[in-house]
Amino acid sequence: MTDTPAESTTTIFEQIGGDAAVEAVVEIFYGKVLGDELLAGYFTAVDMDRLKRHQARFVAQALGGTRPYSGRSMASAHEGLDITAADFDRVVEHLAASLAEAGVDGDTIGAIAGRLAPLKGDIVTG
Repeated sequence: MTDTPAESTTTIFEQIGGDAAVEAVVEIFYGKVLGDELLAGYFTAVDMDRLKRHQARFVAQALGGTRPYSGRSMASAHEGLDITAADFDRVVEHLAASLAEAGVDGDTIGAIAGRLAPLKGDIVTG
């Protein structure tokens, strides 16, 4: 009788290193976004420390973390910002680059993008 490997129940959140890894990626990510002249204007007068905490909780929850995200819905949080599809795509590119910079492998980045892509309809309003 041969042993068959047990199906992995490890979440993406655990695979990338948990809260510490998510927080590091969020820091890298906002450095890229705020450095992008086409996106920086969306963050004028925004409490960035608060936003980073919310973003880290949201990303962690989306990737299988156990701490609940209790922030506003994506539609509510982005209402009135007139975010364009092109700007959404730029943000996704910055997120992928941030994940890669933090050492996340390409397959995992693709899986993360797959989890977050359905939010485009809630975020793009412009």
